[in-house]
Amino acid sequence: MNYVVWDIETDSAQLDWATMIEIGAILLDENFNEKERFNARCRMPQDRVPSATALCINKSNVDLITKGNLSHYQMVAQVEKKFREWSPATFMGFSSIGFDDEILRREFFKSLRKPYLINTEGNARHDALNIIKAAFAIDENILKTELNSKGNKSMKLESLARLNGFESSGAHSALFDTELTVQVLGLLKKKQSDLWHEYLKTKSKVVVENLIEQEKMFTINENFFGKNYLFLVAPLHPNSWKHPVYKWGQVVNLSANIEELQKLSFQDLKKEMKKSPRFYKTIKSNKAPIILDKNLALKVDPYKKIGVNLLNKRAELMKSNEKFSVDICRVLKEAAEEKMETSSQEDFEPEETIYSGGFDTFNKDVPLFEKFHSSNWKERLSLLDKFKDDRLVTFGHNLIFNEAPEILPKDIYKKIKRRIAKRILSTNKEKWWTVSAFYSECDEIRENEDKMFSFKTVDEKLKFLDGINDYVMNLEQKYSDA
Repeated sequence: MNYVVWDIETDSAQLDWATMIEIGAILLDENFNEKERFNARCRMPQDRVPSATALCINKSNVDLITKGNLSHYQMVAQVEKKFREWSPATFMGFSSIGFDDEILRREFFKSLRKPYLINTEGNARHDALNIIKAAFAIDENILKTELNSKGNKSMKLESLARLNGFESSGAHSALFDTELTVQVLGLLKKKQSDLWHEYLKTKSKVVVENLIEQEKMFTINENFFGKNYLFLVAPLHPNSWKHPVYKWGQVVNLSANIEELQKLSFQDLKKEMKKSPRFYKTIKSNKAPIILDKNLALKVDPYKKIGVNLLNKRAELMKSNEKFSVDICRVLKEAAEEKMETSSQEDFEPEETIYSGGFDTFNKDVPLFEKFHSSNWKERLSLLDKFKDDRLVTFGHNLIFNEAPEILPKDIYKKIKRRIAKRILSTNKEKWWTVSAFYSECDEIRENEDKMFSFKTVDEKLKFLDGINDYVMNLEQKYSDA
């Protein structure tokens, strides 16, 4: 199977509210030879405010966010088209599962496209950082590293690339970071060729769940306070190994005294499960966790000292004592329900509902997507009347407002403009970036001599900030009469 290594740059770090403004992707064959590359950048949509910090990090100056050839809608369309052309493939980036993947899903969702392209339709996803951390847990000298400010090996992409002989001065542009990821992964693949396919087998949720359900014990790796560790774990009983609410796999650390834990009453078990470090661990099957052969953890302490006989006995106890696993799941269920009860009861905005808003109505509208994107803007507006999901209607109106506002009836145009104005001109602390939050952030960067990002001089930084500040002032002016 082919690989697609990719990276994005955004205008913010807030998942539900960030805008993808640049993407770089490289298609590789099964031997990691490059076949094709893709790079695109877009103008900022006119219905949102960027974060000054994010624009400083990826050096998206005022010209880049206003004068690009592509609108945001056009760029997202190109990304979907290219990724479909390259499918089926294994998609991965550096620390992508928690950020890039989530942004892409939301961008597709808000652009009336299927959100889960890179892990459906024959595709799978993985995360380069998961692989790199596992490689270091097995061999701490696998790649050259430098120490970070806390005295631990730096796992930053730029640092790993530079220390291992790759030119890294262009870091934080999407395609350049993609190239660095390919180079670091390629070196790792070469040095640990015997483990490469072991790392990648967990790109599939089904494979992960089968391993948890069927294996007696195996090795996982986790990173604590900047250090990578191997753990020997045993899954809960085959009938009760999934979290009762979140459906993630549950395992126990075999360094724990399973014999004594199984004697505890339910209330005492509940107390024990709150203690740190926890004797149980969660494996998120849909997030490409690394699961390796048991022998890797058996070679390290404390498992080496405990001995294989006792470890085997503990693993058997997990397989045979269903009540213990059921009790663990009961505790987890109570905790999850308590968390849900105490979580915020406020109404969510449509942009925040990719997971919570349900898919029944959404799925009924999916057959309309292709016609929407192949029609002209007037036809698209009429087609929105056929959509059942109110969120998608809102997103559709937003797309038209940004792409072809002149075709909107006056009442709809004014309604959309008022909604945007209410959002971006708010003086409250909001979940999204507002004009006032941007100005405060911009002033702080301007006055803080330590915040230089990759600017070479103070004058360069100030000129950059003046440009993006003018951009936001124009936005403010545009919506002040809404």
